[in-house]
Amino acid sequence: MPRTFLQWLSLVAIIWLQSINGTNSNFPAYSSQLKHLLSISQIQLNNLAFASDAGKLFGWLSGIAANCLPMWLVLILGSALGLIGYGLQYLFLIGRVSNLSYGAIFFLTVLAGNSICWINTVCYIVTIRNFPLDRQLAIGLTGSYLGLSAKIYTDIVDVVFPYSAMERARAYLILSSVLPFTVSVVSAPVIRVINAIKTDRPKAAFIVILVITTATGVFAVVGSLGSASSNLSPLTSAVGMAALLIAPLLVPLGVGLRHQTRQLVPARILNRFINREEKVYIEEINNVSMDNMESGVKESRESISISSISVEISGELTESSIGDDNVSETNEIISVMEEIGVKVMLRRFSFWLYFFVYLFSVTLGLVFFNNLGQIAESRGCSASALVSLSSSFGFFGRLMPSIFDYFFSRSQYMIPRTAFVVALMAPTGVAFFLLLINDSSELWLYTSTAIIGVCTGAITSISVSLTTELFGTKNFGINHNVVVANIPIGSFLFGYLAAIVYHREGNAEGKCFGIECYRKTFVLWGTLCFMGTFLALILYARTRNFYNSLKS
Repeated sequence: MPRTFLQWLSLVAIIWLQSINGTNSNFPAYSSQLKHLLSISQIQLNNLAFASDAGKLFGWLSGIAANCLPMWLVLILGSALGLIGYGLQYLFLIGRVSNLSYGAIFFLTVLAGNSICWINTVCYIVTIRNFPLDRQLAIGLTGSYLGLSAKIYTDIVDVVFPYSAMERARAYLILSSVLPFTVSVVSAPVIRVINAIKTDRPKAAFIVILVITTATGVFAVVGSLGSASSNLSPLTSAVGMAALLIAPLLVPLGVGLRHQTRQLVPARILNRFINREEKVYIEEINNVSMDNMESGVKESRESISISSISVEISGELTESSIGDDNVSETNEIISVMEEIGVKVMLRRFSFWLYFFVYLFSVTLGLVFFNNLGQIAESRGCSASALVSLSSSFGFFGRLMPSIFDYFFSRSQYMIPRTAFVVALMAPTGVAFFLLLINDSSELWLYTSTAIIGVCTGAITSISVSLTTELFGTKNFGINHNVVVANIPIGSFLFGYLAAIVYHREGNAEGKCFGIECYRKTFVLWGTLCFMGTFLALILYARTRNFYNSLKS
């Protein structure tokens, strides 16, 4: 098979891995049962939610492993950590392991959270190496499926255990343990770096996957809406999602079929059709004239750096995240504001603006998702429905920046990433205040959850490129890890404050019901989000000249 077939096959495998790798988003679905079984307070339960995020503090271990071991082995080791972390908690829930202390559960949750970093590291490295010219689009497409994980797990649980709350909690844990490990074992043979040759950007194939991905997001969102989901049986929803996850296989199969056709059909006959096909491809997909293609105008324009600093990339990651793979790739020019290391970055005012913007947006959204189980219980709603809704809209949120980047990255209509962040943070703050509306139908609860899911997912996707543009590419691995280190910090701080408010409003048994359980918390979170919006506006003002230069 040609190398292009293996490249696209690896991308499909990464899509599957990402779609089941968001196991930490399942925590709200079984947190109430875990709280009851351990007889712990809301504050202690919040600490377990923090433990899952705390696993990110040790994500650098996966980078070291990727330097020394084959990608398939790193993938298996990472998924094995989740198998152990979630698996032992499942055995505890069903009574097979009876002597697990709260400290042991905390450690297992950290271990399970760290396993996500290992799988993400492998997916990130392979995607960037195999698609050097379209790394942003490829990462955005595959990363968007991470936001779909909770929806996929919920669909499976709805089919197997539609009613019993305890059985559903056990199902979430066993699936979080077994499913990532199984998919990793199946995907391991094709998860590898393929030598990339100089070639045209495969726009047609990416458009096909983009259409499939968009259809998957639409199906997930529609299936999460109350009125629509009631018309779909759990089995229909699960089968439909499975079909859409299998659909990207059409691209590598098409590439392989074309290769086989070239081998079997006489060259004299095939050349007439191939030449015609390539002509149509050039005219319709690339949307440029033949004269421009021949003169190289398009290539020369794309290779010119128009910012103050230009960084040449050979499709490689930083030393902390990749090994010594001998890969021949096409060079590309990417513009950045400055190329600095972590020590200099920490002295930049722009970094601290960016740090707190991320803290008051993405981190705050993740804390909200971690508390969805208790929020749903206090409102008398289904935790699984809210988790599924947030997952589906988070999927679309992660996908949205990639679509904009693909179609407008080199046009005068390009939206600066910092302006995009401002536009996303403002509705997030509004959504937190909408949660204060006491509505018996819980319409505003579902609406706010959807808004927060979209905006949080979008900012998460934007942050990778934004870190690169603000601080450069050479030290990206370290710089971005410093930025996202605020996730466990914010998870503990904001979650702890929410737990205190919940505990004070609760009854003697430690449970709270009604809108008062989180009223003060939502006011605080909304206020912080609007503060972050103001900081994002300042960051946009400081970077406006840089982004304007990219349009000129």
